[in-house]
Amino acid sequence: MNPESFAEATGVPRGTLDRFRTYHSLLVKWQRAVNLVGPRTIDDAWQRHFLDSAQLWPLIERDISGRPNPVLADLGSGAGFPGLVLAIMASGAGVPLAVHLVESDQRKAAFLQEVARATETAVTVHALRAEALGRSGLFKADIVTARALAPVDELLALAEPFLQPDGICVFLKGAAVDAELTRAGETWTMAVERVPSRTDSSGTILRIHDIGRV
Repeated sequence: MNPESFAEATGVPRGTLDRFRTYHSLLVKWQRAVNLVGPRTIDDAWQRHFLDSAQLWPLIERDISGRPNPVLADLGSGAGFPGLVLAIMASGAGVPLAVHLVESDQRKAAFLQEVARATETAVTVHALRAEALGRSGLFKADIVTARALAPVDELLALAEPFLQPDGICVFLKGAAVDAELTRAGETWTMAVERVPSRTDSSGTILRIHDIGRV
């Protein structure tokens, strides 16, 4: 996949694509010194990382529609997938969305700050562990996202302190999703919707709501 096919797949306008081009250039540059993404995936970053993250936007846009001053928290943001991608998508669509990127690795947090500056994307980067930030009670989120961070039961525990009472979790998961959901069901009550991944035949997007403890 190249920038043009990414734009075709996502429908982003030229200005938004230019921001993603800048993001991609910085990813390639920083990857030489900082292990931001798997080395084997960098050559296919437009599909493996950018489209994989951007495919969440229609779900997010639907879920924040009608919510005043919606907030999204992305846990374990890493190189900004999916949180920073979603922030750029929201900005390009003219949708007000406050995005908090939570990343404890100082070098990755610095990368996120640099991409946000270079792409003129308004985000808040928290160079803290999600557990510590959650205990602070600094903010509440309507949406919590995560990608390649932890099993579902652990993700829900991390997300719980951030979530509004009617908050929604959107997680990108792989082939082990069924086992993870079975295990999570031992601790959590929840409603789960599954959406097939557009980028990985074994991947699933989980939209989880009505979350509570057993």
